[in-house]
Amino acid sequence: MTTLSELNSCSEADFADALQGIYEHSRWIPQRAAHQRPFASLAALKLALQSAVAAATEDEQLRLIRAHPELAGKAAIAGELTPESSSEQAKSGLNLCSAEEYATLHRLNTDYNMKFGFPFILAVKGPDGAGLPRQAIIDTFTRRLENQRAGEMAECLRQIHRIAELRLNDLLHVQLDFGPAVMYWSEVIGAWSDTGDGLTCSYMTPAHQRSASQLAEWMREAGMEAHIDAVGNVVGRFACGRPGAKTLITGSHYDTVRDGGKYDGRLGILLPLAIVRHLRQHGERLPFDLEIIGFAEEEGVRFKSTFLGSNAVAGQFDMAQLDAVDADGVTMRAALAGAGHDAGAIAAIARNPADVLGFVEVHIEQGPVLLEHGLAVGVVTAIAGSSRYLVELTGLASHAGTTPMNMRRDAAAAAAEIVLLVERRCSEAASLVGTVGQLQVPNGSVNVIPGHCNLSLDIRAADDTVRLAAVADVLDAIGQICARRQVEASIRQVVSASAAPCAPWMMDQLGAAVERAGLPRYELPSGAGHDAMAMAKMTDVAMLFTRCGNGGISHNRLETMTADDADVAARVLLDFFRNFKPRGS
Repeated sequence: MTTLSELNSCSEADFADALQGIYEHSRWIPQRAAHQRPFASLAALKLALQSAVAAATEDEQLRLIRAHPELAGKAAIAGELTPESSSEQAKSGLNLCSAEEYATLHRLNTDYNMKFGFPFILAVKGPDGAGLPRQAIIDTFTRRLENQRAGEMAECLRQIHRIAELRLNDLLHVQLDFGPAVMYWSEVIGAWSDTGDGLTCSYMTPAHQRSASQLAEWMREAGMEAHIDAVGNVVGRFACGRPGAKTLITGSHYDTVRDGGKYDGRLGILLPLAIVRHLRQHGERLPFDLEIIGFAEEEGVRFKSTFLGSNAVAGQFDMAQLDAVDADGVTMRAALAGAGHDAGAIAAIARNPADVLGFVEVHIEQGPVLLEHGLAVGVVTAIAGSSRYLVELTGLASHAGTTPMNMRRDAAAAAAEIVLLVERRCSEAASLVGTVGQLQVPNGSVNVIPGHCNLSLDIRAADDTVRLAAVADVLDAIGQICARRQVEASIRQVVSASAAPCAPWMMDQLGAAVERAGLPRYELPSGAGHDAMAMAKMTDVAMLFTRCGNGGISHNRLETMTADDADVAARVLLDFFRNFKPRGS
């Protein structure tokens, strides 16, 4: 059996020999990584190999991509693949394609090579290590044909790294302690949806209630005391057994957006759950009480009221929200009662801050930064504050053929200028982003100059000063644009959320755990909102991001991650728990 210790101590030539099958016909990759030995962990070895590829020339990277065979191509049919490639394609049943499937893959391979000049690369083992279904492979192939060449080349290299990661696992006979359970549990509750297609799990629907019951059951099986509170939070407690012990809280939300992903929010519940199960199996207790909370609602899909679960724990729940109604006219109060919850008991959910050591949340990044850097995890510095507005522009609808260009009061033209303004201004500072996500010309016609245009405006930054300065500049510029174009603007603010900085003392401990895993401490802000924002009103918070696959896509059924990354994140979080020192200690 090859071990990491043996790889660290052997000669450079033997190191390259041992790993020559990891990257297809590309011995130069382990040769260039060998000088970085010894590797503190398997994750560090994988990162070193990836870095060797990243530092290579474009020609070398292209040769690496072209060294890989086509999926179900001529080499596969002729039995000319390497043992590694042959085994991987067989596990997805690509050796069992029907005539129609072979024809489809042959056409896709031809079209792809003509467009990009290199073969399509896909890790045909799925996120959990099992073979991808043939139809999923064909669907991914079809989708990626729409990419641009530079982006597709980068995606091929990422897929090659994933293939290499799986091959390394096989070579070293790696058994993941946490990742497979997280992926399996995600699949189980990911199958329960409000709709027949995709995953939608809204507050207090049958799918939501079933998910809560299952989470509570898994918590009990892992050795925790568990209950579902009055707002629908699933609360599991792993007590240290010491009277008067304080509590460190972790967790995230289990509701989803419409047609969402399986890991958004839920990773932050299932990953610490796998850790607690591991601790119990090994007879280990932490020096503090650990609480995992599956927050009932964060996305705001059904009642347009976000952070219901975490606000209740933080003592910030607005009881007026109970009168909010959904699209069917059902009030939140009635929905709670129908699910067996007592809305009158929500206030009692609030924790005493003096009893809480802090809050740490694990979440998929929901973006491409970690993916672009080849890193499994990152330490969050702050959760961005957000300013959102709805803008209504009113010009003058008039005939498109008879109105001279210099006499128009075109609301859509003003909107177009505003869109570009937002893009330009919000490109001026790091972590500052601006988006016009909604843009409509009500009752527009091809031969009428738009008299009305409605748009949304979303400006976010991890620093409130930066965000508010950008907001002021954009609103001032909108006024100037509209005055010049003789268009009236009605602007209504719909969201104003302050940034939530992560506590430096907790970030340092989380970063140290990342480094002990053999990985660099990489820090990044979160542009998305999280339950940690609500919890920050009650206690110090920290966040660990886990890499998101498929180009960083989230809030989408294409959202994905890997069992390996979940395992790395779990090891980091477990190390953080074991070495956690309360503030001031």
